[in-house]
Amino acid sequence: MKSTKAEIIAFLQTEFPQSLEKCEIESVTEKGASIIYHVGAADLRPGGTVSGPTMMTAADYALYTAILGEIGIVALAVTTSLSINFLRKPTAEQDIRAVCKLMKVGKALIVGDVWLYSIDSEEPIAHAVSTYSIPPQR
Repeated sequence: MKSTKAEIIAFLQTEFPQSLEKCEIESVTEKGASIIYHVGAADLRPGGTVSGPTMMTAADYALYTAILGEIGIVALAVTTSLSINFLRKPTAEQDIRAVCKLMKVGKALIVGDVWLYSIDSEEPIAHAVSTYSIPPQR
């Protein structure tokens, strides 16, 4: 059963409110989602760039959002792998948009890819591929 953007936000406000401090769900689409990660001083590393863990967080959050949109609210869906390629230096003062597309939606595993962009650019800053494990239904 699919979930809407409003249903996902309501779930996160109750069960995972800290995730909404930095991340904003932009859209939930058919087998996809887009989020905005609000970059702050704590997300920067020396050299005037956004840290790798921040970009990985944005990618993971976009995938989790897309999964909840596709299969419904499944609180215990968890990341089993995440591989990321950093393509170019992000703009330190700009938020990050993460755009996810689910490539495979199975009963036990879901695989998706995520493109990350500095808000001020159309060129991607990173690309991630990730797998989530879905708990068995009882």
